[in-house]
Amino acid sequence: MLSLPPPVHDPDEVREAADAILADPRYDVPPEPLPERILGWFAEQIGEVLGSVVGSGAGAVIAWAVVLAAIGFVVYLIVRYGRVGRIELPARPRASTMVELSRSPAEWRAEADALEAEGRWREGLRARHRGLVAELVGLGVIPDQAGRTAGEYAADVRRHLPAAAEPMAAATALFERAWYGGAATGPDEAQRFRYLEARVLAAPATRGGDREPAGTVPT
Repeated sequence: MLSLPPPVHDPDEVREAADAILADPRYDVPPEPLPERILGWFAEQIGEVLGSVVGSGAGAVIAWAVVLAAIGFVVYLIVRYGRVGRIELPARPRASTMVELSRSPAEWRAEADALEAEGRWREGLRARHRGLVAELVGLGVIPDQAGRTAGEYAADVRRHLPAAAEPMAAATALFERAWYGGAATGPDEAQRFRYLEARVLAAPATRGGDREPAGTVPT
């Protein structure tokens, strides 16, 4: 009968070498997460309670109550500590160009005319506002930067074209009241916006002051 060859290394030395390797921090077992430790403790307590009440009718009722309470607590832990992860949707890429620049100022105004002809005055006013912003971007008054608000556009005009600050603020307020505030919007508001737009574009340093405001302020 064949026998195994004698070991080459001393068993005690092998054991010590293995212990030294396993002592490296990378082989440490990570601590159990807090929710799992809590759940384990409650499982032990439930087991003890069930063991103490088995055999009596009242005990069975109490046992079921304890089990239901434990289930409710587990649900709470899942919600509280995020055991059921939410699906993170990928970040939506930010537009590289402003919405206002997706069309020319003339195209925005043509859309406004078409919307107003259909009686869609609020949407028409939004198109006019976008046309005005697009023209100011083309003139270098407003920077070509996506994701900005109407108020920030007005601030750009106040900073870079002070002479147009007042009519731009009024046009912005008119647009925001109609689009965000749900204010009544009709032919009067469209006419007033066109007047304010003309004043903005006629301001000195925009087109060299070669345009005059169109008409008087509508009432």
